[in-house]
Amino acid sequence: MFATDDLSTESVLERAHEYANESDIETVVVASTTGDTGAKAASVFETAAQDLIVVGHSTGYREPNEQEFEAQYRESIEAAGGEVFIGPMVFSNVGSAIQEKDGFSNHELVADLLRLFGQGTKVALEIVLMACDAGLAPAEERVLAVAGTGSGADTVLTVLSANSRDLFDARILSVLGKPTDPENLFYW
Repeated sequence: MFATDDLSTESVLERAHEYANESDIETVVVASTTGDTGAKAASVFETAAQDLIVVGHSTGYREPNEQEFEAQYRESIEAAGGEVFIGPMVFSNVGSAIQEKDGFSNHELVADLLRLFGQGTKVALEIVLMACDAGLAPAEERVLAVAGTGSGADTVLTVLSANSRDLFDARILSVLGKPTDPENLFYW
């Protein structure tokens, strides 16, 4: 494991790329809100043996009808052979709506428990579930998940993938990199 507190997104992606090659991992899933981190991943993984899937927020996540993922980044990711998935987030959308009505959501409980290991850990597992649900990543295989806390990439996990309905079949097999600074563990 490596601490990511002082590493740039590019350094995290390079280490993830090295690990994926050394470990014969065929699928890499990367979180990217605007597409910037996804485009950086595409440049790192462009000639790699891995399939690259970049996952962004659903339309309307921040503002109604607004899509944060920028077209220029989508184009560069797809030109490099990567795929982009924009869709509902497993631990957020419905749970957030329930919570806003002063209700309790099991979705939010799961998300908050995962955040004990850092926001990037929660997002890394979530994007793997989303990629499987979209049919872009295979279920029941080792995949590399790259996510972050706020912006950029600071968390790298090896995950045994699953569809969201099979959440408890998923496994975090290894933590390759994550922030160690307690200030970086939560992002609200």
